[in-house]
Amino acid sequence: ADIRNVQRHIGNKNFDLIVGDICDLATCEQALEGADLLIHAAAESHVDNSFGNSLVFSQTNVVGTHCLMETCRKLKTPKIIHVSTDEVYGEVLEGEAHEEALLKPTNPYSASKAAAEMVIRGFMQSFNLPVIMIRANNMFGTRQYPEKIIPKFILMLNNDEKLTLHGNGENKRHFLAVRDFTNALMVLTNKGEIGECYNIGTTQEYQNIEMAKMLCGLFDKSEDDYITYVEDRPFNDGRYAVNWDKITALGWKPKISLEEQMPEIIKWYVERAERWAA
Repeated sequence: ADIRNVQRHIGNKNFDLIVGDICDLATCEQALEGADLLIHAAAESHVDNSFGNSLVFSQTNVVGTHCLMETCRKLKTPKIIHVSTDEVYGEVLEGEAHEEALLKPTNPYSASKAAAEMVIRGFMQSFNLPVIMIRANNMFGTRQYPEKIIPKFILMLNNDEKLTLHGNGENKRHFLAVRDFTNALMVLTNKGEIGECYNIGTTQEYQNIEMAKMLCGLFDKSEDDYITYVEDRPFNDGRYAVNWDKITALGWKPKISLEEQMPEIIKWYVERAERWAA
């Protein structure tokens, strides 16, 4: 998190920044007192980091979620939207995962997110907690922390560094615009059915090597000179894909093109490159 991402909102009457630990019940209670809606998007989220620091992921994603749900139960929060991930379905090499598919996480990150869902479902069953679950594709946009592939590669190219791809670089990911995602949140806030789960997806699918080549082209750098390969993860899902007909039926669909937005995203990161300078 970076306070500069929300700096312009501080002082607005409809904005209140609380700095605290999601695993602290008192902080959760301070944040949720009088709230009519909780959108729970807090999480440790980068798969690579989860291989080296998996206990932190369980602490934040599972224990933190448990603390929030316990607070919601105590305060009788009227509506909760929990932001999960498409990665709880595991690898989907062909077709698409529907909301009823079995959860088959394959790494410490996705396992912690699946575990968080199980905690929530226990609260839904035992205490009738009013939760809407969502599972979304990878996202893109400004203000994303540069451990993710797009901002990471932008900053590397801006520093004239070579891009590193795991394995052969052919792993596929769908990329959803963060603004399309927030529009989906608004639709579900108004029209989502309590107790239901909704996939939020996009048709924009790229191999990691395709993403690297696109960015090299936009920086006018040679693919041969600036793309290298490193050892793969212990297990690296080849593809994630979800079916999102359910939220489409509520009137939502993705509208923002990654390729059209990429120059604007590059400009944003290049202008703020000093934030992440070593």
